Amino acid sequence: MQRTTLKEFVAEVGQLKAANALHMTQGGISKALRVEREVYVIDLGEGRYRAEEVKPFPAQLQRLAC
Repeated sequence: MQRTTLKEFVAEVGQLKAANALHMTQGGISKALRVEREVYVIDLGEGRYRAEEVKPFPAQLQRLAC
């Protein structure tokens, strides 16, 4: 299994092929790149891929009571 960033994966195969490989839309790939989400693509072999996003925990910002 090889892990690469979404940006590198898209640079290699293009947005449309990346979207098809990850069962997403091209628009979803474009937005993830535009907002610089920390997404890694894992090559599972035999032409199969999986994507994982790294996010801080908890994901939502804490709101202060005023």
